[in-house]
Amino acid sequence: MPSPLEHRSELDYAMQQVLLATDSEYINQLIPAIKDAAKGGHGQQLLQSLSQYTGERESEIERICNTNHQGFVTSVNQLLHVRERTVSLTSEILELNSSIQSSTEKLAEQKKALVESRGVRQNINEATRALRDCLEVLCLANQVHDLLGRKNHFSALRSLDELQNVHLKEITQYKLAELIQKSVPTTERLIAEAVMTDLNTWLFRVRESSQFLGEVAFYHTEQRRTRQKDRAETSTYLNNFKLNSALELVSDEIEEFSILDNEDVQVDFTPLFECIHIHDALGQTEKFRAEYATTRRQQKDLLMPATITLLDAEAASLSELLEGIAGFAIVERATMKKAPELRSAVDVDELWNSMCQTAIALISNALHEVENAEVLLKIKGVIALFIQTMDSWNYPVRALDSFLLVLFEKYAELLKRRFSDDFQEIVSTDDYMPMAISKLDEYDKVVNVSWYMPDKSREDLHFPCVLPFSQMYPLCCIDIRNFLNQFYFFSDDHFEHSRVIDETLKTSLDELLSEKVCRSLVERLSSQYLGQIVQILINLEHFEVACQELEQLLVAARSTASAGESIVLKSTKEFRDNKKTAEKRIFELVNSKIDDLIGTAEYDWMAPTPETEPSNYMQTLTRYLSNIMNSVLLGLPTEIKELIYFDALSHAATMILSLPLSPEVKRINPNGVAALAKDIRYLTEFVDTLGNPILRENLDELQQTVMLIQAENSDEFYDVSTRNKKYGRVDAINGPRLLEKLTNVVQSPAKTDKFTALSSRFGIKS
Repeated sequence: MPSPLEHRSELDYAMQQVLLATDSEYINQLIPAIKDAAKGGHGQQLLQSLSQYTGERESEIERICNTNHQGFVTSVNQLLHVRERTVSLTSEILELNSSIQSSTEKLAEQKKALVESRGVRQNINEATRALRDCLEVLCLANQVHDLLGRKNHFSALRSLDELQNVHLKEITQYKLAELIQKSVPTTERLIAEAVMTDLNTWLFRVRESSQFLGEVAFYHTEQRRTRQKDRAETSTYLNNFKLNSALELVSDEIEEFSILDNEDVQVDFTPLFECIHIHDALGQTEKFRAEYATTRRQQKDLLMPATITLLDAEAASLSELLEGIAGFAIVERATMKKAPELRSAVDVDELWNSMCQTAIALISNALHEVENAEVLLKIKGVIALFIQTMDSWNYPVRALDSFLLVLFEKYAELLKRRFSDDFQEIVSTDDYMPMAISKLDEYDKVVNVSWYMPDKSREDLHFPCVLPFSQMYPLCCIDIRNFLNQFYFFSDDHFEHSRVIDETLKTSLDELLSEKVCRSLVERLSSQYLGQIVQILINLEHFEVACQELEQLLVAARSTASAGESIVLKSTKEFRDNKKTAEKRIFELVNSKIDDLIGTAEYDWMAPTPETEPSNYMQTLTRYLSNIMNSVLLGLPTEIKELIYFDALSHAATMILSLPLSPEVKRINPNGVAALAKDIRYLTEFVDTLGNPILRENLDELQQTVMLIQAENSDEFYDVSTRNKKYGRVDAINGPRLLEKLTNVVQSPAKTDKFTALSSRFGIKS
């Protein structure tokens, strides 16, 4: 506690400061001094100091005044006045001190209250701030659920992430933060489940619309085919480029069309993208990939039926299957392009290969019920459209292309079976007569479908007319052309194995012509009707020409891969070879008839009188040869007719020569020789009328033999030089045999036995 002395020194110092102050500063210095004395409880001491100062001043004034009374009086008066003011001021100071003291107490109380109110307000502010932060967190938490309810899954997840990483850190001191933090995994799971629910709904809709999507894709491919054909018609160069080739794709760029977004179908991938983003944000990408792959495999299994039928109208069951596969695969390829992190090329191709193998198995299992080539062609058309559509989406189609080979083998088998029956029916029902034509338009139709070069122009024809071949030839030609066309129908639109078509067509056509046409015709050569055999020969001739034309046609029609290779049909040689068979059969029938006619010869080798007329059999024989050449054999080529004549005359000469050489003929008199010579001369004259000197050579041996047995000096035959000159064609053995049978004995007609005339025919010995 300060000593009184120290207080005294302080008062003195304060008084000095007051006294030294100017008039304007006097009050300013005095008030703090009074205030300090009041606070310290030294007001009385201050009054004493002031009184002391006043006394000192009065003494000084009195001393001064003694020297100057007037001035002193004046000073006294002033001093008194000052004193009055001092007293007044003192009272004011005391009042002011009391007022200040009371104000100070109030101020202290107010300050205390202010301090207390500030603490409360701070607490309130802190509580308000805490409540505000918690309410904001709760609002964000509720907003997450609201967004989830409105299916704004990604916004909900983003808000949850903001809540967890920003706002919850601001209220970590509160229990609420712990509760909300514990609920975050549950909320994330709810978001993941909700977005998966939406994705499954989207996948279901996509699967349900897969067939329609595939149908739209097929239609678009059909439109591209049409445009490509139109472009190829304007520029033949474009025929070398197929659908999905680089040039076709460039040419078709102006036709903008999106399979996944058009007026008929729209596939929105937003649910998938949202699901990918959310699972990526949740760090569950691999889990989501596995779940998505499993779901798509299950959907693929649901897409594939247990069985299909291939016999419904327009292959509807197969179309539905392939359209569904196409739509499914298109979505997969689009997903791979839009979200490569979700679906890799390996995943997509694995599903595609599985679907292709299943589809091929389903079609293969149902293929046995297809027995119609046209139905199989429709099936191939649907599969080809499927292949071209999926090829445009860069899917591997090699397995499907290979399966088309299986379909083609089945198609070729059905075509071959059908046309085999047709050929068989045509051959078996033919009348084997030259085809009669009654009208010009009918003639034109036959000429257009047949490989036939008429020997007359259309203007020179007179109807009705007759064509050399029978009706079976143009009918077979029509079937052959249809067979060719229907074979190549399989290569329309898409078929990568054109060389197989070329080879199979050649083989099948060869077999049909050889087995069903040529062999059937050859089997009918056993007929005894010469006219039918001749017609078969003529038909064989025309079929040989048709085969030669077909060889050229096949070369022109075959693919570029096989171009430059010549084609030789085995059936061409078979028709050519069997023409010889038919010719031999004609020879056999003609010779058989000649045998029958010559067998009716009734020579009386020991005739009592010479014959005046040629034998009946000879007249019948020449008449027969003339008739068949001008009727039955008329349609044959000249060289064949001459060959038949040559063979027939040669055979007739041989058979006639065998009559006198028969063992039953023991003797021959001059009348018998004369009858034989007359018949030979008659035959020779007939041959001369034919206008072919070569045919006369067939009778040389017969003529020389008759000359020998009529010669006066038969010994010339045994002279080699003479024999070679006059009897060079006479057989060295037969000549002597006939000479041995000659006799000059001629019986009287009256003594002739009535059975002598029959001796030659029935072998009765004379």
